[in-house]
Amino acid sequence: MVVTKSALLDLPSDEELTVQEINVSWPLLQAASVYVGKKCERESLEFTLCKQELDDPRKCYKDGRKLTACALEVFQDIKKHCADDFNRYVRCLECSSGSFELSKCRETQVKFDKCMLENLKIERPPFGYFCEAKVHDSPRPPGPPKYENKDYPDATSPKVVQPPYRPSKFGMRTWWSN
Repeated sequence: MVVTKSALLDLPSDEELTVQEINVSWPLLQAASVYVGKKCERESLEFTLCKQELDDPRKCYKDGRKLTACALEVFQDIKKHCADDFNRYVRCLECSSGSFELSKCRETQVKFDKCMLENLKIERPPFGYFCEAKVHDSPRPPGPPKYENKDYPDATSPKVVQPPYRPSKFGMRTWWSN
C-alpha cells in the first residue's frame, strides 16, 4: 500500500489504537447482544454516525474505543452480578439446537432477564427496538455532505414505435405452451 508523507502524519499511534479485546464465543455474544445494544446505544450511534459522515476511520477510532469499553463493561457486570443465570442461558443456546435458536431457551432467558433488570437495571428491549428510527444528538459537528443534489437531464430517448406483428405463417409462435 502506498501512503503519502502527509497521510503518515495523521495516523494514530499504536498506544492509541490498542484496546482490550472482547474474546467471547458466539453463544455468549448472542445471549448478551440485546443488553450490550441497549446499554451501549449512545456509543454505538455515535460511532456509526462518525463512520458514515466522515468516511475516514482515522477520525472515528476514539468512538470505537468507547464502544468497545462499554461492551466490555457490560460483560464484566454480567459476570459479576448474573453469572449463573447467564451461563445457564448460554449453555441452553449451545445444547438445544445446532443453530442457537432462542425459542428453545425461553425459561432460562426469563430468569436471565429478571436478573439483569434487578441487578443492573437494564430492561430487555421489546422486539423490533433496534429497527426503529432514532434521532441522535451528537456533540460533534456534522461532516461535509457526501452527495450533492444535482439535476440530471432526462436521458431517455423517445419511444420507438414498433410496427404491429403479422400473424405467423405456420401457426402459433408458442405452440409448446398450449
